[in-house]
Order: sequence, then C-alpha cells, then structure tokens
Amino acid sequence: MSLVSTLPTHKLSLRSYLMLGILLPVVLFIMIDTLVIYRQALAAVNTAYDRTLLASAKSIGEHISATGEADAAKLSASVPYAALEVFEADNRSRMIYRISSTNGVLIDGFQDLPAWRGQLPQLGPYAALVDFYDDTYRGDAVRVAVLLQPVAMQRARAMAVVQVAETLELRRTLARQILVDTLLRQLALLSVIALVVFVVVQRATRPVRHLSQLLRQREADDLTPLHLADAPTELQPLMEATNTTMSRLKDLLDNQKRFVRDTAHQLRTPLAVLKVQVQSALRGDVEPQQALQEISQTVQRATVLANQMLSLAKVAQLAQENPSNTIDWAVVLREVALDLSPLIADRELDFDIDTVPSPIQTHDWMLRELSRNLLHNAIRYSPQGGPLHVTLVSDARVAALVISDSGPGISPDLQKRLFQPFSAGQATGGSGLGLAICLEITRTLGGQIELANREAQGHIIGLDATVRLPLVPVPAIKMSNR
Repeated sequence: MSLVSTLPTHKLSLRSYLMLGILLPVVLFIMIDTLVIYRQALAAVNTAYDRTLLASAKSIGEHISATGEADAAKLSASVPYAALEVFEADNRSRMIYRISSTNGVLIDGFQDLPAWRGQLPQLGPYAALVDFYDDTYRGDAVRVAVLLQPVAMQRARAMAVVQVAETLELRRTLARQILVDTLLRQLALLSVIALVVFVVVQRATRPVRHLSQLLRQREADDLTPLHLADAPTELQPLMEATNTTMSRLKDLLDNQKRFVRDTAHQLRTPLAVLKVQVQSALRGDVEPQQALQEISQTVQRATVLANQMLSLAKVAQLAQENPSNTIDWAVVLREVALDLSPLIADRELDFDIDTVPSPIQTHDWMLRELSRNLLHNAIRYSPQGGPLHVTLVSDARVAALVISDSGPGISPDLQKRLFQPFSAGQATGGSGLGLAICLEITRTLGGQIELANREAQGHIIGLDATVRLPLVPVPAIKMSNR
C-alpha cells in the first residue's frame, strides 16, 4: 500500500499530492539507507580498532617467557608500557593490559582489569585464538581483545591469556563524526531530490493551472469547446469530457431559450384573442352562448399548444438521460391505439393494426408520445370512413413503423418545412408541434422519420408516415412496459 494512500487526498492539491507521493518514499528510503550506511561504517571502524587491539595483544605476547619443566612451567613477562604507545591513536583513549595464566593467576599488567571468563568463537575471523568483548574498567566502557598465547621454551610449555583493553572515547567520537557526515550527505541528496521534484511537479501541473485559469476567466455564457491541440496527453480525456459537458449544457440552454422564445411568441396570439373575446362578451357584442363557445375553443387551442410545448421541452430533457429500460414497441402501439379508439370510431375508419415484438431501449413516455402523435395525425387527416393501416415490422437490427392513412397527402413545399415547429399542415388544423416532437424523439433514439405521399394512377391516395428505430441486441433484452 502506498504511503500516501491513507492521507486525506480530497483536501490536498495535485501538487501537494505529487510532492508527498514522491518525497515520502524517498525520505523513508534515505532514512533506512542512512542507518545502514552508519552501521556499516561503524562496523568497519570497530573492525579496524579491533585489529589494533589484536596487534597490541600479539606485541605483548612476544614479551612472555616460561621457566621450568614441561607443563609445570611458570610464566613471566616484562612488558614496558612504551610497547603499547605505538598502537595508541591519540590522547583521547587509553590502553590497559593484563597477562594471566589460564587459571586466572595474574602474571603482569593491571590487576583490576576483570579477568576473561568467555569462550573462544568456533569460527572467528582470525587464525589466532582471539576473542573480543565489551566490558568496563574503573567505570569506563572498554573494548577488550583476548589472545591465548602459547609459550614454548626449550623444556617449558605453557598457555598465557593476554587481555588488552581500550577506552571507547575515540571510537565514539569517530562514530559521531561518521553519523554527522552521513546525515549531511544524505540531507544534501534529499535537498537536491526535493528541488528537482518541486521543479518537475511545477512544470507538470502548469497545464492544469492554465486550464483552471482559462475556465475562471470565461464569461458565464461562454460554452465554446476547449482547444485540445496543445494539451498534454493526460489532460485530453478531462478536456474532452469537459467539452462534452459544455456541449450538453449549450444544448440545454439553447433548448431553454428556444422554448421561452417560442412560448412567448405562440401563447401571445391565443391570449390576445381570448382577451378580445372576453371584452366583446362583456360589451354584449355577441350572444353569451356564442361567446362562451368561442372562448372555449380558444382555451382548448391554447391548452393543446401549451401541452405540446411542454412535451417538446420534456423530449429535450430526456435526451440528456441514458434510458435503461427496454420497451416493447408493439405493446405500446396497441395501447395507444386502444386509447385513441373513440376517435377512430367517431370517424368510422377502416382500421387495422399488425405488429411484431420490437424491443426498444428508451423511456416509456417518449415511445408513447411518438406513437400517439403519428397515429392522431393519421386519424385527423383521414376522411370519414376511410382506411387506416398500422404496421410494425422488424429485422435483426431495426424496427419500422408504417402508418398509412387515406388523407390528402402533403405538397412538396409543405414537406420541406413540415417537421419545423409551428408548421401546421392546415391553417387552422393545429399548433404545428406534433411532427416536431416526433422528429426530436426519433433523433434522440437514433432513428429516422419520413413522410411520403402514396400515389395510384398519378393521384395521391394517402400518406405514409414511416419511423425506423434501432432494436436492442438480443442478449440484452429485458422487457418492460413501464
């Protein structure tokens, strides 16, 4: 686990996170490396000083002699202290020695130096019989070297124990100096690394700060895309996502502005007419019953207009969402036809419907609104008693809905602008928003819609409204009627 994974990263800036993420492992490594280097240097120093002690013990061993016969020989030594001066480093340390027999009888040297009670290491670093250990002498810490020195004369043979002790002032001073030097070098290394990391992080995060500054300096209504050409590779996904978000916001704002503009323009006329009708009724210019009928018709047209404009706005809102439901278009189409059956019966239409299961991934409302508007238009423009056919077919990828009425069709001029808002097929036939709603829904669902006259013997006998929508792949189908 990373050292910075437990830090509250949501409160850290990107630069701080990078600095901590890089420098903390480096600091930890340098601390461990410093400790290892110090111990290795200290071990090397101790080895060097231990060799000096061993050399002192061997020098003393050369001054030991034995008298007597064979194993009963007695040891004697005459060691001038000057013999040890050559091994003393300076006046900050003292060397003490002791020569004794294997049974602890003092032969020469300092009697108060504690006798050796240890054992020789089985695999020591030296060929001689040597042991090293730490002890105290007159309250001072000392390092002691023990040498078992064989003494052989012409007839005498014996084993002497030579102990040479050195106080630790010099070793400790040198150890502190090594530690200080190591820390200074590692601190200098850490400073260089921190400086390099700071410069690199500053340069690496400069594009992020520049992007933040550009976004802060933008006007509130400036939703133009960000330029990706000069952006670093790592920032391009973020900038692309930002551009996508701003594009969606721009579409929402454009739809909102268009909705407000169209609402203000289109509702102004029925409200003005309603106002004139009310004033005329109050003055008594028309009969009350006639005035109420005219007012009712105006209110009805305004209500239809308002509902369709709200539907158009809802389509724009749902277009920003990702639908997760799979709806069977055939079920929705038959339910819509059943809802509109009173209108079909009122016009005595020869109606038939033929569908196959067609799973579409969409919002239930959008599919119903699309089917209702197309079928309602077909009923509206079909002559009394005329035929009206609804067919829904599908293949492996696309479902196609064809609504064939027997109405008068559309002129080429009207066909060019029929899907534009407020372009009604008749002057008094409606608000002109039904087909615009159908077009927006079809585009949102990734489909196509077209209107085409149906001709026979050179005459228009009706209109075919065709909508094609992509089907949901078979493994992903999970039907829902809501």
